[in-house]
Amino acid sequence: MEETEEPDDDLFEHHRITVDPGQELMRIDRFLFTRLPNVTRTKIQAGIREGFVRVNDNHTKPNYRVRPGDVITVSLPEPPRSNEVIPENIPLDIVYEDTDLLVVNKPAGMVVHPAHQNWSGTLVNALAYHFTQLPEMPNNEGRPGLVHRIDKDTSGLLVIAKTETAMTHLARQFFEHTISRTYLALVWGVPEPAEGTISVNIGRSPRDRRITIAFPEGDQGRTAITHYRVVKDLRYVSLVECRLETGRTHQIRAHMKYLGHPLFSDAMYGGKEILKGTVFSKYRQFVENCFKIMPRQALHAHTLGFVHPTTREFMRFTAELPEDFSAVLQRWEHYVTYN
Repeated sequence: MEETEEPDDDLFEHHRITVDPGQELMRIDRFLFTRLPNVTRTKIQAGIREGFVRVNDNHTKPNYRVRPGDVITVSLPEPPRSNEVIPENIPLDIVYEDTDLLVVNKPAGMVVHPAHQNWSGTLVNALAYHFTQLPEMPNNEGRPGLVHRIDKDTSGLLVIAKTETAMTHLARQFFEHTISRTYLALVWGVPEPAEGTISVNIGRSPRDRRITIAFPEGDQGRTAITHYRVVKDLRYVSLVECRLETGRTHQIRAHMKYLGHPLFSDAMYGGKEILKGTVFSKYRQFVENCFKIMPRQALHAHTLGFVHPTTREFMRFTAELPEDFSAVLQRWEHYVTYN
């Protein structure tokens, strides 16, 4: 460690971590990787080298081993974001609304709530504009009305609570896995058998925390269960219906990759390469055109069913495939029919 220096006046403290008394010796870059969300180890190492990380007010190096009682601070040139949500006039595709809740059809490309690198243009920013008072769950500050989420580049249905009672009631249904949810996914290849259940633990990859991976031995990760059914066999790809029993981060994307059938056009999970088909340039050009039409994972939250928090009536909603997904599906159907 280098000699103590005065803190930089132009940096703003974002994180302050006091190392637990029982913490074993561990490289600081690895330690921070386990403690800071949405940050790669490479970025942490770069931040340490640029002087953004201090231990006991001293500059440090990526290979420094943290010790019990160390006080680690992470400071950056910009001030930290607060949990305040800025209302934005963003149109919402509202499928259903009453005094307790609303169901929205989220377009692909829209982030659900403000977070790292996406502080505006989110569904929550839109909700804050359209509604002045939406409840928040404990430990869910800055995410008014949300009881579940879908990925930025996944389209489809979300239910939003408008009252505390609705929030609690819907959250309980998600916790108890009684919510009915089906997704439509275009995947590489054709799963065999054509109908089945994937019951394999999944969790964050230790190499890349943006990605969820399968832990088939069951020694890591969390229980995850996906029921799937092939709806259309298109030789090189297939349209698959996935019914979630649990709702883990990237569950369908991770489970289908584990099965050997990554989602079509899913760059993060290896689906944006030609994994099935011929070597002919005509076919390659066809697939590349499909990637251009749908430059995101082919996943759509198709149906959503739940018990209404006030009427206790079971309600079920459906959102048809969006234009990009539908266009790619039609092209595959045409291709396998005439080639």
